[in-house]
Amino acid sequence: MATIVVFGGTGYTGSNVVQEAVSRGHQVVSVSRSTPKDPVEGVRYETGPVEEVAGRVVPGSDAVVAALSPRGDMAGRLVEVYRGLARQAADAGARYLQVGGFSSLRPAPGAPRFVEGDSPDEYRDEALEGEATRVLLAEEAPEGLDWVFVSPAGSYGAWAAGERTGTFRVGDEVALFDADGGSNISGADFAVAIVDEIERPAHHRAHIGVAY
Repeated sequence: MATIVVFGGTGYTGSNVVQEAVSRGHQVVSVSRSTPKDPVEGVRYETGPVEEVAGRVVPGSDAVVAALSPRGDMAGRLVEVYRGLARQAADAGARYLQVGGFSSLRPAPGAPRFVEGDSPDEYRDEALEGEATRVLLAEEAPEGLDWVFVSPAGSYGAWAAGERTGTFRVGDEVALFDADGGSNISGADFAVAIVDEIERPAHHRAHIGVAY
């Protein structure tokens, strides 16, 4: 049993990770701005600014999952906040799993990442900030930090929640597509992949993608 701290634990990705982790018997700490309407039994909820809460929950943890969104008061601050979380995870000797976006993946080996091409204006800033957090890990991660940057499939979100199947593929930084050219993953299965990686570490200081 591991102690897992999930930052953004009441958001779409974070809440799925929290539910999956606690269902497997792990000790789970959810960090967010507010408590959920329907708290999950067995989960410890901590609320407040990330920078303040991290200092009391990261020490002693086995894994830290960073699943914050660059929106609201976090917009433009994600790189700074994640730099601090990565440093504290390294100090605690905890694995660090940072959730990014599909746009940080490549369409083919050696090809430019999707974020380097055209993208809808309404998503552009978030995509760029998400990619900046990947670069942070790739270029500035503390020495010795065991990190993984995890990207979901292209069709991913509360609007396409899907179901938990337990069957999916885990790839590298090249996006995974199905036989019809689709790229999909449910929130529950994305969480399964993340908790699997915590329980059975298979990737180290690497970028991975998850899709059917």
